Amino acid sequence: MGRHREFCVDAALDAALCVFWRKGYEGASYADLTEATGVERPALYSAFGNKEALFRRALARYHERYLGYLPEALQQPTARQVAEHFLRGAVALNTRFPDHRGCLAVNGVLAGSDEAEPIRQALIDYRAAGEVLLRERFERAKAEGELPEGTDAATLAAFVMAVSHGIAVQAKAGFPREALEAVAEQALAGWPADPRPDRAAAPGS
Repeated sequence: MGRHREFCVDAALDAALCVFWRKGYEGASYADLTEATGVERPALYSAFGNKEALFRRALARYHERYLGYLPEALQQPTARQVAEHFLRGAVALNTRFPDHRGCLAVNGVLAGSDEAEPIRQALIDYRAAGEVLLRERFERAKAEGELPEGTDAATLAAFVMAVSHGIAVQAKAGFPREALEAVAEQALAGWPADPRPDRAAAPGS
């Protein structure tokens, strides 16, 4: 019979997630991962597969535990409130933990070696999936008459995602939360006005 693992898989995954979040995919060495998890490399291989597989598991964990503000944003009553909730959520998450600031999905691999290309592409796909959800929500808002007829929902979603990515990069560089909240407010200042006569003057609409 195989020997039972003598560590908590969930705890090890959480520890590995923090290492990847702090150092990125390529910056996180096996020495970093074994030290953080308290698990030797053969046992990590046995539990998670190789480093790429471990990162993919960590990304799924990150989404499950920290990205709840995205589905919450999509449920907001207006498109502007969707964008506001999403950007404020990004600011809060990206600045919450002093020892691993920024966003794993943005800072994990922006540019890397050929060996890191599958992970870089996985993160591109991950971010694109979030952008699709925003675009679909904005398309609904446009169909309901909340956004002007000429609004390009795809461009609007890409704009919101670009601002959130910039927030992640600046948070990683040490920008304070207050400064990044001001960035989010500035981005929202030019939001398309609700063209419906009965809603044009409504605050936050």
